[in-house]
Amino acid sequence: MIITLFGYMGCGKSSLGKLLAENLNYAFIDLDLHIENLHGMAVKDIFQLKGEVYFRKIESEILKKVCRTQANTVLSLGGGTPCYGNNLSFLKQNSLVRSFYIKLSTSVLSKRLKLSKKKRPLISEILDKDVEEFVSKHLFERSAYYNRADQIIDADHKSKEQIINEIKACLS
Repeated sequence: MIITLFGYMGCGKSSLGKLLAENLNYAFIDLDLHIENLHGMAVKDIFQLKGEVYFRKIESEILKKVCRTQANTVLSLGGGTPCYGNNLSFLKQNSLVRSFYIKLSTSVLSKRLKLSKKKRPLISEILDKDVEEFVSKHLFERSAYYNRADQIIDADHKSKEQIINEIKACLS
C-alpha cells in the first residue's frame, strides 16, 4: 500500500509522513525531496530555470513511477501535486493508494507559515500582514482537490501522535 499525504504547505505532511512511516515500519518518500535528488537541484531552482510546466510534468511522471514501483510506503506530496494534470485521478484510480488530506484552518496555517517564510519561496516576499489573505485565497483554489482525498484529517489543535493514530485507525 502507498499512503499519500497531501494538503497545503505548512500542514505537516513531511514531518507526519516520517512519523507515520516509522510507526508502520514503511518506507518514507517526500516527493519534492525525491525530485530534488533525481534532478540535482532544488524545486525552486527547477521552477526558476525550467518553469512550472516542466516541473509539473516531471512531478507527475515521478509520482506515477513511485506509486507503480513502491510498496509499503508513505508518500508526502507537494502542496500542488494533487491539483495539476491527472495526478488526483491517478491516485484515486489506483487501488493500492490511500490518500489523506491533512486539513488545517487558514489561521493555523498562516501562523505556521509566518515562522518559516524564508524557506517558502511562494510566500517569502509577502508581508506578514498579508500572509493569511494569500493562504485563504490559495487554499480556496486548492480545496476542491484536497477534499477529494480518501480521508480528511482535521488536524487543527491535534498533536502529531493524535493525527498519526487517526490515520492508522482509518487504515484498519
